[in-house]
Amino acid sequence: MIVSAMLSFIGISGFLGKINLSNLDVDITLPKEVYAKESIPVKVFLKNKKRFIPSFLIRIKILDKVSFITLIDRKSSKSTYVYLSFNDRGISFIREIYICSIFPFNFFVRCKPYKVNKKIIVFPSPKNCKQVQKDYSGRKKAGNFSSNVKGYLGDILYIRDYNYADPIKYIHWKASAKTDTLKTKELSNDMSDPVIIDLDLFNGNIEQKISCATYLILKLYKRNIPFGLKLKNKLIKPEFSEKQKLRILRELALYGKS
Repeated sequence: MIVSAMLSFIGISGFLGKINLSNLDVDITLPKEVYAKESIPVKVFLKNKKRFIPSFLIRIKILDKVSFITLIDRKSSKSTYVYLSFNDRGISFIREIYICSIFPFNFFVRCKPYKVNKKIIVFPSPKNCKQVQKDYSGRKKAGNFSSNVKGYLGDILYIRDYNYADPIKYIHWKASAKTDTLKTKELSNDMSDPVIIDLDLFNGNIEQKISCATYLILKLYKRNIPFGLKLKNKLIKPEFSEKQKLRILRELALYGKS
């Protein structure tokens, strides 16, 4: 009798657990911008389509991260966030979500996979490399120094080679001493000039260069400056728009990926 009772108990547990995970609709919403090595909130929507029975003690698992919902009432919806991060730039996928529960008696963890097949373009991780390439017409070149100190007319954007037409008061003597050539402070009153970002002008390996370029794109966009991109023989002309920002970030995310 004891064995029969236990088997009945397990059977009831399995039956209720299966019903608990049935008739659930699952969907996810991703942020517009996903950057490598940064935690992002993925919003998960669950809809309980059961007419009479709530769903209890729901655990949502995406990749290796989890979140919980205690109760989804009958014919109602709930949402939660699962925080994910991706180590590398490029294309990633969330192919399925696991909906699990210990309901009703915490004897077993039952899980049900839901296909979502979400494609994600992971943008490069931004890194401040203190280098700027400015003005695609070629009138100004990039420098190798940068400063956050306030200049006479505003922020110092970067340090470039001295031009005979530059005011002497803007010579950066400390940078000049380091390089044995005269260097001039480029101040913030020139911020309206367009910028072309050329990966070849950054130091480091390709991943470091791409991270530097990503940081610069975000900085230029924040300051309402038109920007473009040069990748080997490909040139994207400067423009200021969110569409341009996302386009260039996608180019960098997929650069060199097969």
